[in-house]
Amino acid sequence: MSTLNENIVAEIIKGRVVDDSGQPLPGVTIIVKGTTKGTTTDADGTYSISAQLGDVLQFSYVGLETKSITVTGNILNVILTGTGETLQDVVVIGSRNPTRTVTESAVPIDVISMKDIASQGPQVNLNQILNMVAPSFTSNTTTVADGTDHIDPAQLRGLGPDQVLVLVNGKRRHTSSLVNINGSPGRGSVGTDLNAIPAFAIEKIEVLRDGASAQYGSDAIAGVININVKKNTNKLDVALFGGGNLSKGANDHDGGIDGGNYQLDLNYGTGLGKEKSFINGTASFQLRDATSRAKDVTGNLFNAYNAVEQRAAEAGTNINALFGNITNTPNTAQILTKIKQYAPQVGYFTTAQQTAITGAATISQMQAALNFDATAGELAYRSLERKDFNMRVGQSSLKSAQFFLNAAYPINDKLEVYAFGGTSYRTGEAAGFYRKPNQARSYTGLYPNGFLPEIHSTIGDVSVAAGLRGLLFENWNFDLSNTFGKNTFDYNIENTVNASLREKSASQFDAGGLGFSQNTTNFDMNRKFDVMKGLNVAFGAEYRHENFNITAGEPDSYNLYDINGAVVTGTTPANIKVTDFYGANRPGGAQVFPGFRPANAIDKGRNSVAVYTDLELDLTDKWLVNGAVRFENYSDFGNTTNFKIASRYKLTDNINLRGAVSTGFRAPSLHQIYFNSTATQFVGGVPFEVGTFSNDSPVAKALGIPTLKQEESKSASIGFTAKIPAANITLTADAYIVKINDRVVLTDQFTSNAVTKPYFDAAGATAATFFANAIDTQSKGIDVVISHKVNLGEGLSLKTDLSGTISDTKKVGAIHASPILEAAGQINRYYSESSRIYLQEAVPRVKANLTNSLSYKKFDFFLRNVYFGKVTDPNIADANFDGTINAIVVNNQAVENEHPVWAAKIITDFSVGFKITSATKIVVGANNIFDVFPTNNLGPQTIAKRASGVDANGAVIYSTTTSSNNTIDLSNANQFVYSRNTSQFGQNGRFVFARLSFSF
Repeated sequence: MSTLNENIVAEIIKGRVVDDSGQPLPGVTIIVKGTTKGTTTDADGTYSISAQLGDVLQFSYVGLETKSITVTGNILNVILTGTGETLQDVVVIGSRNPTRTVTESAVPIDVISMKDIASQGPQVNLNQILNMVAPSFTSNTTTVADGTDHIDPAQLRGLGPDQVLVLVNGKRRHTSSLVNINGSPGRGSVGTDLNAIPAFAIEKIEVLRDGASAQYGSDAIAGVININVKKNTNKLDVALFGGGNLSKGANDHDGGIDGGNYQLDLNYGTGLGKEKSFINGTASFQLRDATSRAKDVTGNLFNAYNAVEQRAAEAGTNINALFGNITNTPNTAQILTKIKQYAPQVGYFTTAQQTAITGAATISQMQAALNFDATAGELAYRSLERKDFNMRVGQSSLKSAQFFLNAAYPINDKLEVYAFGGTSYRTGEAAGFYRKPNQARSYTGLYPNGFLPEIHSTIGDVSVAAGLRGLLFENWNFDLSNTFGKNTFDYNIENTVNASLREKSASQFDAGGLGFSQNTTNFDMNRKFDVMKGLNVAFGAEYRHENFNITAGEPDSYNLYDINGAVVTGTTPANIKVTDFYGANRPGGAQVFPGFRPANAIDKGRNSVAVYTDLELDLTDKWLVNGAVRFENYSDFGNTTNFKIASRYKLTDNINLRGAVSTGFRAPSLHQIYFNSTATQFVGGVPFEVGTFSNDSPVAKALGIPTLKQEESKSASIGFTAKIPAANITLTADAYIVKINDRVVLTDQFTSNAVTKPYFDAAGATAATFFANAIDTQSKGIDVVISHKVNLGEGLSLKTDLSGTISDTKKVGAIHASPILEAAGQINRYYSESSRIYLQEAVPRVKANLTNSLSYKKFDFFLRNVYFGKVTDPNIADANFDGTINAIVVNNQAVENEHPVWAAKIITDFSVGFKITSATKIVVGANNIFDVFPTNNLGPQTIAKRASGVDANGAVIYSTTTSSNNTIDLSNANQFVYSRNTSQFGQNGRFVFARLSFSF
């Protein structure tokens, strides 16, 4: 590395950077080559930087050429022209070389500029922006999935949400506290809550589509997403956004508009009194209404008893208050009298029905007399419609306030202190299954028409990073930093009931919550040596502490009470347990989400320490080789060492070949090790636990579930980049394969049978779900990106990006099963058929994106088409309508494997922008402008034959069904018009919007 000539005095170099149409370019990255000095242009494209005559300044901007210009005077104005290289930019990830650009990289990296996306596109949160922009990225909102309604799982290259590492300004981001345990893609995983970062705070996003555990540590199996936060100064940006779903499916398919989305974003930056110092802050506020996509519910809602009790209630009599257990009450005669008194007021009861009621002399006779459906009559009498009993199927509502700061201050010309971080506070509201008045889990004494229980979430997120970077020993770049992050998820259940408390029940409960925190300390160094054509040496160390906790809810949120108000135990007689009128036991706990119990509450932590080295050598002007090794030690499972080798070779000035091989790992999250959510059931007066048990629980040990260990991966990629300068076209294509051993999955429920009963009994359990290193997988695919930009003159320019991905993931090899559970014939519970679908087929394996941006003077036009490939529903159904559910033999057991497949769709976004003044712009447009919906779900089906076993020849035996298994209704009585378990792009339909932007 060359030394500076002490006789040359530094100058302040000033200038302005514009594009080839003369428009100023804010946010251009400017660095003094061979140093750590750098700055960015202001809103009007101007800059100033300290440099010396003879220094070389490098100017780079996403979508335009990168220029290197020698300083010859104090004024240096620059014009950057379009080259079609929309991914050309200096990147932080994929290489420890601080001046490495995307097209020079040995691994595939997408650089997504947020400037145009934030102003032109209809998406306002980070997950949905990436879902529409990056084909290798998949994320969708879920519905009726408890906590997953509020935090969207995100996947890269079809791998799990916890197999992609997220960085902010190059520093590790903490994950969410939520574990995805319900029916959605990413089940059993823990991802990063990207929506906790305001999109308006982001300058650009780098997506490394290659394994990088040897460089960055755990989780980077699928790749790395690095979020670069804005650092503009002397500029105030304001954006007002409003929109809603103007769709034929809105308001439960009545049409109109729902899902209103209103957002205010503010960003301001200023200097701190010294050159290169800055502080940039963002504030974002959002109100989002729920959407509803159910149709009128079908099936029975009211029984005859509901009709009679309603007439009594209108007269001031609560029949439900006359009994706790219908078989054990001193008020039997009074109950019979009251029913006979008010039954005649039900005008639609037939003469025969009224006669049976009048003649009933005992409770059991009255139960028989009232055992018929009264839905039609009660809907008419109560002036209700079936749609009044609909579930809330669609996106949840939310309120959000977010803040983010990014700052740096140079102490001198060799040292800089920096800090960044933010906080996010979100409240959300989602609903579960409707509790109908004719069900024991409802309580008509409080909710005469049943109720729709709601999960109200409070999600808190805070992060802060601070560090010191600069030069050591004259020519070593160093970076010492500490990053802290915490995410909490609290459950408050409203519009609900603990049915065992009856009238004494509250309507809302604190059900407890989850928390996760992470503190990471890093020390990194790098230096470039004049070896061959350039050697960059980097090394560093990391120390990380993590903590996961579960807090218990209030007792009424989880307890089951008897008729005397005491908690039910193993000795509670059956005749003092709370029942409905027909004798069905009423459940305890808050309906829709029983709270975490004190037995579930935990507070667990661990530490890890890592060291790494990274070498990058330009052997010649054409050949680059990169190698990295990382050793990591975790306090709970031990050591892991990983490596990576990557190379790039320039066949010509415009064609590069590149490839990489690496090993990687993902440490099992603390959530997967310690999460537990259990309930108590009593069998023969003995309490037994059921639910999800932690990996270190007695029942896990009794059943032979091993201690969780790290997932280990081997990956390889090969590809090329090409430029056609004459046509302003850039092309990249990369193929990859990733093999993962000991992948952590959330099993299905294991139950007690002749083999397992002794082990379950010893652990005090009857049924259990676990996290386990159960399977090995192989993923492979191809990513292609083609970019083109052309200036047509007269202020007219066109930019086009076409990108696509094809991927495939499959389980390979045998299931890693406990000998005890395998002997019990429950090996398929480790990796069920629905789990296979979630892993392999529930997200689009083919996805493509064609984006066109046309600018003409004060107008710009944005058109994007995204192709979402077909997906498979994890539910079983008669998909070919032949009356039989097809099955295969897996581990000597018949497994039904006939699933609906939802067709591929194309979603079109369109917007028009107009620059009213130099500081004001308005954009109007639509997401999904053609109001496309997923394929309709399957409704009620009558099945003639289903698999019942395997014959001596290993063939599936099909038997005639009975009333217990001859009906399947994936729509759940017309509520899930589209699948709730998988969707390529959601089910909200067309979204129209307007955005007004100001820049001062």
